[in-house]
Amino acid sequence: MNKTVLTWLEYMARIKPGKTAYIDEKNALSFEEVLKKARSVGTYLIKKELSSGPVAVMTERSVDYIAVFLGIVYAGHAYAPVGGDIPDERREKILKRLDPVYIFTGDELKAAFDTAEDEELLSEVRKNCSVTDPLYIIFTSGSSGDPKGVITSHLSLMNYIEAYTSVMGIGEEDVMAAQSPLDYIAAIRDIYVPLLTGASDVLIPKEYFMQPDVLFSYMNEMKISAIGWSTSAMTVLSKLGAFKENRPESVRKVCFSGSVMQGSVLKEWQEALPEALFVNQYGPTEATASCTYHKIDHPVESDEIIPIGIPYDNYRIFLISEDGKSVPAGEEGEIAVSGVGVTNGYINDPERTKAAFMQNPLNNSFEERIYKTGDIGVIREDGILMYHGRRDRQIKYMGHRVELDEIESAAASLGIIGSAALYDEEKELLWLFYSGETTVRELSIGLRKILPGFMVPRKIKNLPEMPKLPNGKTDIRYLRSMINCK
Repeated sequence: MNKTVLTWLEYMARIKPGKTAYIDEKNALSFEEVLKKARSVGTYLIKKELSSGPVAVMTERSVDYIAVFLGIVYAGHAYAPVGGDIPDERREKILKRLDPVYIFTGDELKAAFDTAEDEELLSEVRKNCSVTDPLYIIFTSGSSGDPKGVITSHLSLMNYIEAYTSVMGIGEEDVMAAQSPLDYIAAIRDIYVPLLTGASDVLIPKEYFMQPDVLFSYMNEMKISAIGWSTSAMTVLSKLGAFKENRPESVRKVCFSGSVMQGSVLKEWQEALPEALFVNQYGPTEATASCTYHKIDHPVESDEIIPIGIPYDNYRIFLISEDGKSVPAGEEGEIAVSGVGVTNGYINDPERTKAAFMQNPLNNSFEERIYKTGDIGVIREDGILMYHGRRDRQIKYMGHRVELDEIESAAASLGIIGSAALYDEEKELLWLFYSGETTVRELSIGLRKILPGFMVPRKIKNLPEMPKLPNGKTDIRYLRSMINCK
């Protein structure tokens, strides 16, 4: 039988049937229950005799939807989670690009779970499955306002999860705390680490992350030992005075990613959790979530710059100059990734796939597909990779990848002739400057109907006119000086 993520699930359900796999506010599922629900969903979908292609899931943040994802895989399809709280316009764009063969909604949960599993049907589908098949499609921000759906195979996902759990030392005794919604790339750790290791995963209520004392009390109650959170979530908790009265006493393994971690924030976490392992990881969705990691082996200083480290197993990281040449140690270049973790491109989007996924320009001997990240880095003499910012206008904000151009495109759709979106990394604030008669309130309300909440700038400023350079382009440097950001 081909080794896929279903092999992991079946093994855990066999050796630890009654052990809790996933927990949310209302429910808990053992590995055996996840298996049963997934096979029922698989049977339910197979009987619909769908054509080949992805299945969209109008997902909510509950353990039942993890079983739905795996059930879609049992039916021989890749799943594409679509959050229920995103704006209608964005959802329509995602579904148009995805072109799913079926859309699974919450109304079907009971009927799907109540379906008696059909071993013959499930086995027939399984015979034709391969470890290189697409497993899921996660949508990310696109500069034109058109989201990109990244296709990831079983092989890429399984390689990353195996590498991640090895670095973090996660085992069956661990209890993880999930921060991300299920349609975000970071959620793959929360879904698949338990299937490989036998660990349990707790889906923390979203509102707890604005109530540090409540959050930490809940984590202590659940005996949370390992977290893999966005840098932004940890930063927000720090700014809210998280450790003044409480701390997550059982946590011993902390991974953070998604944006640059400030030394001052990491220092506070280290002082609160002196016995914990802290790991910084870096990487885009196109490289199966993350491709490098760095174990912090000392107490950091407030002004310290945290490296993004060395490659995970079966990844290769190198730097490319603007003219496609190799970059020596100590010099800046664009970070490129090759290896098993490079994903299968963007669904139904050959032009953008061709632009981002390409033949390694440093290799003329054989086919070697790479992904150019658009990030600038420097490899030190000791082989450690340092992050030096973005080549284009893509940023990491609140744990999400955001194209500033997409924010400007949304403003343009509301009748704004000229606008400029900026990111103040130090203060973690999104700004939008514009000119015109539309009020700030009107523009903010309009943007919330188009963009996800995290992409709506917290600071919007109406100018009499946009500052221009002699060539007619917006003077971004002048706008940055107005908000004192680099």
